[in-house]
Formats: sequence, structure tokens, C-alpha cells
Amino acid sequence: MFPKDWTPPCGSCCTKKYAALVQIPWRVFCKKGCDADGDTWEDCIGECEEICYKDPVFKDQQWSSYIDRSPGDDSYSLECFNACISGCGFKFDIPPEKVKEVKPSRPLPPPPAPPVTRPNPPESAPATTKEVPCTSA
Repeated sequence: MFPKDWTPPCGSCCTKKYAALVQIPWRVFCKKGCDADGDTWEDCIGECEEICYKDPVFKDQQWSSYIDRSPGDDSYSLECFNACISGCGFKFDIPPEKVKEVKPSRPLPPPPAPPVTRPNPPESAPATTKEVPCTSA
């Protein structure tokens, strides 16, 4: 095994915090917050938004956001952001209470509209033989 000194403390905190989650490795996004290049807490928050929310890859080509490597789904983006912010909190020794208060500055899209239900048409009298056209096969 590696000596404890070889593992950055922030990264090991992320691994411990998100160790039980195996479906999507949120610890990876937490570690990206730990390794963010920003020198301040605010810079780190901005980098988390860049990492976790889709942006167009090609300038002025909105369709190119589909090839961005962020998590994608809005709920995943929010979870990614929360994990990344927790990494920033570890990096800058921010209290967990303050970390939980941070919300992304990007507005989330509105929830999908509920499906429209159409009323059933009123039932009419059954067709009689006079109304049915005669066709032969």
C-alpha cells in the first residue's frame, strides 16, 4: 500500500465521503474540485460550474454542447456540482455548513410540463349495418 503521505488529504476526504457510491463516481468530481486551478474559493466555484454544466464546445454552436464531457442530465449536473463544491471546501478549509449553502449560478431548466390528458370522446350509438359500407374481399 501507499504511505498515507502520498495521498493528498483532499483527495482522500473525497474518497471517504463518496466511497459507497458506485453508480456514478461522484468522488471523481469531488477530486476535480480539490485539484481546481483557481486560487480562491470563488474561482473554484466557477470551475465547478464549467466542469458540471454543458456548454457549447464550438463557439456560437449550441448543438455542440452535446459533445461536452459534463454529466449531462440536469440532476446529474447538480450532483456533480455539489460533489465538486465539497472538494473545493476541503481544499480551502471552508466549513461544511457554508459549502452546503452554495448553489450554482446557472438557472436550472424548468421541470417538464405534466402530460396533457385529453377527455375521452363521448360514446355514440353502435353502427348499424346501413352505416357500414359493403366491401368484398
